[in-house]
Amino acid sequence: MSCCRCFCRWFVCVCVCELLPQFDLQVIRITAPDRAGNVIDQSATVDQRNDVVTYSVTSHTNHTSTVLFDIKHGVICYKPDGQNTCFLRKMEQDDYDNMHSLLNESQRKVSHFRLVGNETLRHTELLEVLGGHHVDASTLREPLQSLCLHSSIYWVRKADGPAKQRLIYFCIDICFPSNVCVSVCFYYLPE
Repeated sequence: MSCCRCFCRWFVCVCVCELLPQFDLQVIRITAPDRAGNVIDQSATVDQRNDVVTYSVTSHTNHTSTVLFDIKHGVICYKPDGQNTCFLRKMEQDDYDNMHSLLNESQRKVSHFRLVGNETLRHTELLEVLGGHHVDASTLREPLQSLCLHSSIYWVRKADGPAKQRLIYFCIDICFPSNVCVSVCFYYLPE
């Protein structure tokens, strides 16, 4: 078993791997086309022992965002590329289901998935940034604390519906081995 650090530039990735004990981490690559047909390149590092899955999502513009699922504590952390900001939300049943599908595949030692665009279920989640709910990094548990150290941290919540006018700040596309892709889009409401 090995842990790999990948560096991507223009759809070419170079990975440097180091050997780890067999029970620690597994890296699963997931590639899928987005709605426009561009390739979404992702890797999910599965830490079975700590119930943590960390996604590295590289967009077609070569920006890599981190999405960390802390299954044990029921929290998802979104850290967009090039920003000193983290966004937190509580996990819901769909999130647990997607993580369990990934954990099951990692136990089967599957290391790469290619999703086919016309067979992939896609949906969009709108998350409202709660600007008045700034979080102190020292109150977070590991690994969230390390990921968000020296960052502004905010809670987000799912939007109730399309009734409010929204200015989308950014989106992160995340795909799962269960053939589901989710565009997670963040927005701020005017204060």
